[in-house]
Amino acid sequence: MQISDSHIGFNKEANKDVVATLREAVAKINALPKTPSFMIHTGDLTHLAEAEEFDALDQILKSCKARQVFYVPGEHDVLNDNGKQYRDRFGKGSKGSGWYSFDQKGVHFVGLVNVMDIKEGGLGVLGREQLEWLEDDLKARPASTPVVLFAMSRFGPSFPSGLGNEDSAQALGYLKRFGSVTVLNGHIHQIIQKVEGNITFHTAMSTAFPSRSLARRPRQGR
Repeated sequence: MQISDSHIGFNKEANKDVVATLREAVAKINALPKTPSFMIHTGDLTHLAEAEEFDALDQILKSCKARQVFYVPGEHDVLNDNGKQYRDRFGKGSKGSGWYSFDQKGVHFVGLVNVMDIKEGGLGVLGREQLEWLEDDLKARPASTPVVLFAMSRFGPSFPSGLGNEDSAQALGYLKRFGSVTVLNGHIHQIIQKVEGNITFHTAMSTAFPSRSLARRPRQGR
């Protein structure tokens, strides 16, 4: 199960009760006929990276039947302290600014951080250290291994400036030899799906509010 962009702490016109809509999302997950093995949150847990916002999110997600949650930070989660509070609470055991990998039932999952060092135009970077780690992490996996990569911002060249990250092509290059690759992201606040070669991309809706700026963009996919 993937959720994204909870923005706990946001209270403007688009949604003045983001806690309620996150609880609604959890209720829908709990009502599923089969409980997910775990959940992935693709960033922007909070709106201002305040301690009480992280507290509220943590308490709400504890009520979810999918008890295990894997996180990556969004740009709103690394405000003020360069992500230290996020890592202390949700990134224990991770590398660098919060990247890591794990295996579940034969599938290799990789959580990446692509919201640090935001450049002009809104693009974040993975950076040399994280890319080297990713290359090394994937080398040990046979090409038949299904791989799921998840991060806040969109990977790939198909989105406008500001919605992806500038060195994603190098990361995706490491995945070309795998037969089954899925990439999950948030950030855009819209459900978008697309297939590029061997990679299927899924962008999740925000639990807080949809992006008005992208509301008229056609859904992509096949």
